[in-house]
Amino acid sequence: MNEHEKALPAGGSAKPTQNAVKIYVISSRERLLLPLAFCFCLLLVNTLLWSGPTAGLTAAVCAWYGLLGLYLGRTLLNTWESRVLLVVNLALAATLALGSNWYFRAWNLLALLALLPVHAIGLSGGQFLPWWRPSMLWERLCLLLWGLFGHLGAALAAAWPQKKDGAARRILPLLLGAAGALALLAVLVPVLASADALFAAATADLRAFVSLHFTDAVWKALLAGVMTPFLFGLLYSLRRPTPLKRTGAAARGGVDGLGFAIVLVAVAALYLLFLGVQSAGLFGGAEHLAQKGLSYAEWARSGFFQMVGVTVVNLTLLLAAVQWSRREGGAWRAVRLLSALLTVESLLLLLSAAWRMTLYVDVYGLSFKRCMTYWGMGMMATFLLAAAWKVWRPDFRFCRVVFPLALAGWLVINCVPVDYLVAKDQVDRHLSGESAVLDVDYLLYDLSYDTLSQLERLDGDTIFQSRDSAFRTLESLLSQRRADARAECADWRTWSLSAWLASRGGA
Repeated sequence: MNEHEKALPAGGSAKPTQNAVKIYVISSRERLLLPLAFCFCLLLVNTLLWSGPTAGLTAAVCAWYGLLGLYLGRTLLNTWESRVLLVVNLALAATLALGSNWYFRAWNLLALLALLPVHAIGLSGGQFLPWWRPSMLWERLCLLLWGLFGHLGAALAAAWPQKKDGAARRILPLLLGAAGALALLAVLVPVLASADALFAAATADLRAFVSLHFTDAVWKALLAGVMTPFLFGLLYSLRRPTPLKRTGAAARGGVDGLGFAIVLVAVAALYLLFLGVQSAGLFGGAEHLAQKGLSYAEWARSGFFQMVGVTVVNLTLLLAAVQWSRREGGAWRAVRLLSALLTVESLLLLLSAAWRMTLYVDVYGLSFKRCMTYWGMGMMATFLLAAAWKVWRPDFRFCRVVFPLALAGWLVINCVPVDYLVAKDQVDRHLSGESAVLDVDYLLYDLSYDTLSQLERLDGDTIFQSRDSAFRTLESLLSQRRADARAECADWRTWSLSAWLASRGGA
């Protein structure tokens, strides 16, 4: 156990302690932070809610860390964990402005929604569970919710000057009065216009101008205003770590390993039988499969994803057995041996699934899902090897290794031009005559703009059926997609390097 863990109270769920009376101490830094927080919320509304996970969100993440840097100073770079999460989050945000694959964009958004709060709460300087402890997620979630909802009055305290006299005292009433006046005018002017035709004609140009230029802006400002107290409260809590109350937990005792051993014996025996039957298909070839009424491609595809799911179940089972079994006696030795056997069988199942997928790819070529499947199997094999090490070293911190490996693996696959490789493989197979059918619709619309450069290698006069069931030449379809790319690049919030490169193609 490291020094950080020794400083923590005994395990159990963490809950922020609450004061009976909240007194907000507002410094000049907080007074500057409030309008900056509103500007950030306005940027977030203008990007994420109006344009989705694109380049606008990249700008929002950079602005978020700029805000944290101004408010927290060098705290942002004090620890190894903080520096790593800073690099990872900025890299994930950068991918949104580089690529145009919506699968990666959606998952990168989910990753940022998880990692940004974890990073922010870790900056408060409190004594938290280490980042590699799974229970850390629950602890920081509790602190995140407490920061968002437990300090709503801090924004009002920062907006209301503490001085009893002077012009600063009138700032808040001035702002509230202006906001109230605008809200009433927005309601009353349309009502009066509907009640009198002459007034409607006199104010027609003004109402059209306001509707065109200010309606969206007002709604965005209102949403940003609603979000600001929550965000400010979270930032306010980062400089004032909330003490944690932890309930005591009993020391780890474990359970009798005999039950786990029985389960492992049954599962391992089943997998041995399964691998024996499968080996006939792997080594028997097409003739053996033909006798069973199966084609090579059908056999290669059948049950693949089930095998991946089984591997996940096996990984969970062996980790639970090693972690929770009482580490003494013959039952514990049996659990370790059976866990090692299950690990080997799981690797063989994963290897079999990879081989079957390779057979299928040889027939039908690459696709985005097949490429991601290869990546997923590689990551799963890495996790199984880490689990195998834990079998022989039970005190090995599995999550401490797996979490960084998972993040690194995800960043690596984001850097690989998967869509480009898929399009290149499909076009090469078509041009070589290996595949007579080319799914242009899939390459054009289901993948990113990275596929256009490969489709331009084909004869532009070839007729294909478009997504709207019309028959068009390939050149016209490519021109339409390049026009879509130019439209995305016209707005900075939806700009991407992939779309920009595609918009310049075919010139």
